[in-house]
Amino acid sequence: MRPIRVGVVGLGAVAAAHIDTFSRVAGAEVVAVCSRRRHDPEELERRYGRPLRVFRCVEDMLAARVVDVVDICTPHPLHAEAAIAAARAGKHVMIEKPVALDIADTLRIRDAVSAAGVRSCVGFECRFSMHFSLVRSLIDKGLLGRVHLAEVDYFHGIGPDVAQFGWNVRKDWGGSSLLTAGCHALDALLYFMGGAVEEVVSFSTRTSAPEFAPYEYDTTSASLLRFADGRIGKVTSSIDALQPYHLRVHLVGSDGAVDDRKFWTRKLPGLKKDEWSTFSTSLVESGDVREHPYLPQFQEFIAAIREDREMERTSLAAAIETHRVIFAADLAAREQRTVKLKEIPGAASRAHPRAMQSRARVASPTRSVARRKRRS
Repeated sequence: MRPIRVGVVGLGAVAAAHIDTFSRVAGAEVVAVCSRRRHDPEELERRYGRPLRVFRCVEDMLAARVVDVVDICTPHPLHAEAAIAAARAGKHVMIEKPVALDIADTLRIRDAVSAAGVRSCVGFECRFSMHFSLVRSLIDKGLLGRVHLAEVDYFHGIGPDVAQFGWNVRKDWGGSSLLTAGCHALDALLYFMGGAVEEVVSFSTRTSAPEFAPYEYDTTSASLLRFADGRIGKVTSSIDALQPYHLRVHLVGSDGAVDDRKFWTRKLPGLKKDEWSTFSTSLVESGDVREHPYLPQFQEFIAAIREDREMERTSLAAAIETHRVIFAADLAAREQRTVKLKEIPGAASRAHPRAMQSRARVASPTRSVARRKRRS
């Protein structure tokens, strides 16, 4: 069985981490890259240790028919057109977060993926981290009981020393504090809590530290979520934090609680009531993408393509709901009011159920090729 061929669009720091990760994924190989800048193929081969076909635009890469998966690692506003073009060409799609900067483009991508019947993956790789997997396991095994309060907070100073700073400061490229980075925290909260968010209230502000002055939007926000069943969640997104990177997780349930590495539960007899216990795991402790848990996520995506099924945890269908809550929170902060989730289009129960349900049949690379031959 031949490897699933991957074409990477964009060639910055995230793309480099993706290429390195795919080199360790069984059953996949990166065969092409696409970049707006000119690159010497020989220099790229020396850098990445493999020959790569180089394209200047997505359309040329798709026309060459050399890839099965298009991995989109460009700045945010360039995601939509590349993803839609890839889906329409019958390619499986991997999209770095955020999927898009507004709900209209997000749903355009959803519709293209649904119509094409291709598999999808979104860059919420933290769901595959050891820490998040362990916390989710504690919840699933009932050790926390019913979690009624979740706080997940993102603190990371994305200043001039970070590669994306030059374009991230622009409102039409970065979007918001939540969209550009804090989305990891909000996505984690939804992963832990499950269920539907009913309404959101949010406030935003910005630092007076001069290095963050170029930002065209507020760099810190705090959002409060109320779920349809009455549970609540809180997300802070601070991309102007002058402190070490911290993706904080604190969950409170009817039988216990988790605070990063610390936990307590009355389901395990013998624990002291006035002391936390700790578990040994790896937290998400860096904004450096080279340290993010891409490998288990990418391996799962390749397995999902091979097995013709929806991927676990980070499919586009799952990411759509995270983005709807983000757009609601940003709207709440902008208009200084409570926003109902029903105001944001694209609820799974109303729009394109085939795109939102795991039972959708999706083509494998081989089946996609056969389908294109029949159409021609």
